[in-house]
Amino acid sequence: MKPSVEQAVELLRKLIATPSPSGSEQSTADIIREWLYSYGATTHRLHNNVWAIAPGYDDALPTLLLNSHHDTVKPSPSYTRDPFSPDIEGDRLYGLGSNDAGASGVSLATVFLTLQDEPLPYNLIFAWTASEENMAPEGMRSFLPEMKRLGIRIDMALVGEPTGMQPAVGERGLLVLDGTVRGVAGHAARNEGVNALYKAIDSIGRLRSFSPERVSPTLGPIKVSVTQIEAGRQHNVVPDLCKFVVDVRTTDAYSNEETAAMLADVAGCELTPRSTRIQASVISQEHPLTRAAIALGRVPYVSPTTSDMALMHGIPSLKIGPGRSERSHTADEFVLLSEISEAIPLYISLLKSLRAN
Repeated sequence: MKPSVEQAVELLRKLIATPSPSGSEQSTADIIREWLYSYGATTHRLHNNVWAIAPGYDDALPTLLLNSHHDTVKPSPSYTRDPFSPDIEGDRLYGLGSNDAGASGVSLATVFLTLQDEPLPYNLIFAWTASEENMAPEGMRSFLPEMKRLGIRIDMALVGEPTGMQPAVGERGLLVLDGTVRGVAGHAARNEGVNALYKAIDSIGRLRSFSPERVSPTLGPIKVSVTQIEAGRQHNVVPDLCKFVVDVRTTDAYSNEETAAMLADVAGCELTPRSTRIQASVISQEHPLTRAAIALGRVPYVSPTTSDMALMHGIPSLKIGPGRSERSHTADEFVLLSEISEAIPLYISLLKSLRAN
């Protein structure tokens, strides 16, 4: 039995009505597992990640992962309607998570159930994962090691996020660096001490003019922005400590670790990364996933937002899904029913035309 578009929409309405902020997705995971099982899928669960593997898994074939997330951000205080009321008005379905990324999730779930028993030149896995919005350890960061533990190699991934059903072939990574500059305290009136704030300004100036040798053909240059600074305890004391924060949007030209080391060398001060796990992601225009999307009239672009693609290190990943990125995390979030109706057959056409070898 294969679900219809209408049944996919009803699932989405049920998910919207069930709060699932990152870290508290138990109830939506229960709903998802029961729904997949009701249509004949053999389901598995780790934390609040739910997945299913199409019958006939063959180690000799490449494996395609279909993925989206069922956690949401907390509702904006600016909501004018109940964020958990899945109201339909005309073509609009309102509710928190409808656009980001519930519509992608129900569409991909429907596609998986439609194709799971069909002969395909690749293995098919569908994973509806948790904790994407905060990239916590219980989400994709635990799902991928579990696949490795089970001996399942994922060769490529199609990630469902709101892109207007256009293929996002890349997204920048993220580094947040904590800068620390030390000086010597002294009385401001006597010109004593070593001003840590002045030293930090010099470091920040060098970061502003930083220009790396390598530039990504897809993502362009690394973007470096100093966004916070803190120094001094009172007006007449030369500060002996200055701290600042650097927001770095990384590319595939360098790893995050390489980028952090380069910037610390340029700044000439302590620059400590909070994390290096959110890596840039780029898929080749010649990859079978990209070519299949282009053959359907889709137009590749670079996404301004991050997703779980950032955690799929070494796995070629294409981001594509119904909805619009600009609606994500906004008050009175909505998705169009027509966007879901378009997405499901488009996904099916893409996957049926995909030649993975």
